[in-house]
Amino acid sequence: MQILILLGGDSAERDVSFATGGAVARALAGRGHTVAGLDPATGRWLTQPELLDVKDKIRREPPPQLDFKTATRRMTESLGDVRLGQFDVAFLAMHGGTGEDGTVQTLLGLAGVPYTGSGPLASGVAMHKDTAKRLFRQAGIPTPDWIFPVRPDSRPVELLGLPLIVKPVAEGSTVGLTLLKEPAALEEAARIAGPDAMCERFIPGRELSVGVLGQRALPAVEIIPEHEIYDYECKYTDGKSEFVCPAPLKSGEAEQLAHHAREAFRVLGCRGYARVDFRLTTAGDPYCLEVNTLPGMTSHSLVPMAAAQAGIDFAALCEEVCLLALNRTAQ
Repeated sequence: MQILILLGGDSAERDVSFATGGAVARALAGRGHTVAGLDPATGRWLTQPELLDVKDKIRREPPPQLDFKTATRRMTESLGDVRLGQFDVAFLAMHGGTGEDGTVQTLLGLAGVPYTGSGPLASGVAMHKDTAKRLFRQAGIPTPDWIFPVRPDSRPVELLGLPLIVKPVAEGSTVGLTLLKEPAALEEAARIAGPDAMCERFIPGRELSVGVLGQRALPAVEIIPEHEIYDYECKYTDGKSEFVCPAPLKSGEAEQLAHHAREAFRVLGCRGYARVDFRLTTAGDPYCLEVNTLPGMTSHSLVPMAAAQAGIDFAALCEEVCLLALNRTAQ
């Protein structure tokens, strides 16, 4: 296959995206496919040798975001380039921002280019946590109580209790997230989260993640972070988190998590692959936090770890993601 890897983008997850893109490129090239890269936010094309040389290096803090207007204009121009037509499929290695909220998916659809992962609607809904959680609750998928938008009269501490999570309604990799323990810190936490902050009840317990590939749930992964929560540093710094796969679960818990993961995937209209994040209480009750429609594919990433446990190595996983996109387009 001729595969174009889209990476970079305009969000605070640019570093993560480049790490994913480089890892995926090396895996697919190792399977005999021809790869090239494109950062739509800057218009930069990468040849196969340049792409294979992209290193899995993620800074301890998210990089500054690109100027939105400039990045959006370049993205529209980049994804209208006639060169896209020479590729069989675009592998979306972008995270957050317009790479994951349905914008890039819409542009690729208009250009007639098959692409990996979910379509525009599912991508946008999954990225917007308030909308996704409403659909979870309607479908009977347990999710922590939340408040959005956060206004001066929202009373989140009174209604949700402490500690609670304050985070942007549409961001990934825990960018802008605060575990709030003191009422006096709410204003600063909301400032960090940005103008579209939401508050969510903190669920004490274990951090778990379930990948979905096609129609099947992969083995659950338990994350044991060095910090109190699985924050950006713990996600992308060696030695800051321990991962256990398959997660040690009591009878019935693994099946329940897999069921909720598949249901969350279905309810949001996802396709291809995704990662569903949970908290599990000491009583064994799962709470669905969110669905990541373009999960990370780096050395620290959870879906490749779960796939390996299911007997699918990283290169085969990347190839299957591409084939799922092509099979969908052919139907």
